[in-house]
Amino acid sequence: MNPEAPQADRPIATTRKEQLRVMLAICIIVVGTMHFVVPDPFVKIVPDYFPSHLALVYISGFFEILGGIGLLVPPVSQAAAWGLLILFIAVFPANINMAVNAIDLPNIPDSDAFRWGRLPFQAVLIAWAWWYTRTDSLDEQVSLIPDRWVKFLTQDLK
Repeated sequence: MNPEAPQADRPIATTRKEQLRVMLAICIIVVGTMHFVVPDPFVKIVPDYFPSHLALVYISGFFEILGGIGLLVPPVSQAAAWGLLILFIAVFPANINMAVNAIDLPNIPDSDAFRWGRLPFQAVLIAWAWWYTRTDSLDEQVSLIPDRWVKFLTQDLK
């Protein structure tokens, strides 16, 4: 890439990794939003030994939204990925609780196969977030912010 040539902003994911970054970001933002719109199902699966179930649901939803947005802001995408990885580990007890106690949620299939099948999927989410903790060229990442802002925000890092 010629550094002297003017660059267009990058609204489109051009590699498979970037397409999957956008997919993860959108999915996690939607799920995080659901923590605020319909918190009851999330509250229901929080294990009893945790305090303040509703507050934990709101906190996790906030950090899911923040992490999803962060994945699409190149200067902070690596930190956002680490945050999501930690979050996916932190919410795993709720998934275990749902499976072990056969907690039925509205609009979710009521089957042990589904509840237990969610557990390995959490490992997929953790690995998916981990993939973005590795250093990538900021020039190749999908970005919600204009390229000139990315350059401005990262100029002191070089």
